[in-house]
Amino acid sequence: MTSHPTPTHSNQEAWTTIIVPRVNLLHIPWKEIWDYRELMMRMVHRDYVSRYKQTFFGSLWYIMQPLFTSLMFTLVFSNIARISTGVIPPILFFMGGTVCWSYFSSCVTGTASTFLSNSSLFDKVYFPRLVVPLSQLIVNLVGFGMQLALFLGFYLWYVWHGAPISMGWRVIVLPILLIQMGALGLGVGCFISAITTRFRDLQILLGFFIQLWMYGSCVVYPLSLVPEGPIRTLYLLNPMVSVIEGFRFAFMGQGTVTFFQVLTSCVVSIIAVFVGIVLFNRTERLCVDIL
Repeated sequence: MTSHPTPTHSNQEAWTTIIVPRVNLLHIPWKEIWDYRELMMRMVHRDYVSRYKQTFFGSLWYIMQPLFTSLMFTLVFSNIARISTGVIPPILFFMGGTVCWSYFSSCVTGTASTFLSNSSLFDKVYFPRLVVPLSQLIVNLVGFGMQLALFLGFYLWYVWHGAPISMGWRVIVLPILLIQMGALGLGVGCFISAITTRFRDLQILLGFFIQLWMYGSCVVYPLSLVPEGPIRTLYLLNPMVSVIEGFRFAFMGQGTVTFFQVLTSCVVSIIAVFVGIVLFNRTERLCVDIL
């Protein structure tokens, strides 16, 4: 048998960091995350470069996807299904919803695989695990910026040709909408990433779930077409409805936005972030053993 020396007081003084499990499951280690900001930016660069690596169009896919999706929505829902978009040009209406939904859904899907995709890294190296989902929010923010530029290009073209839309002071709410989309995507993604460590089927169902959620978020039709009553109330519990309607109202002056709707959306988003962070922190303590 070999004996292992007990750490002495002098050894302990040489340690720079002592890692202990967190008792508060709602704790967010902001200081540690800031200390590991370089690692986070390296992950952002890695994910951005690798996402469309070795493809012919490369980063142009960031804008080609919403463009093709908006054109398809215009053909199917505007020209065939005859869904009215009011005074908003159909492609602008659908592109506005698509740009918002693309950022949110990318944050959810990118965050949802945090534990499964990084299990080999988590059991070897210590760093705040929230660095991984936060890096997803940042890299998807780059894509959102490119897609927003595409939207603004179409927007200016229609304004130039006399479309009855206006931006005005309302556009100042864009950073708030962006923060809410990112926070909601973080909360939902953290929740799913925690659950999928035990129930892998949810990872397979995620794409189908996101698709259904999109059709319930007023991406392809305005909230004004949803009848009053229990169905409208159910719609208002979906935070993305308020975000997408708010985005259209900010840029084009059209959309159903009320104080109650915004308040409900914010409350649901806060609850989603709260539950997601708690489950994420709980799973973080046990993920090495579970995976």
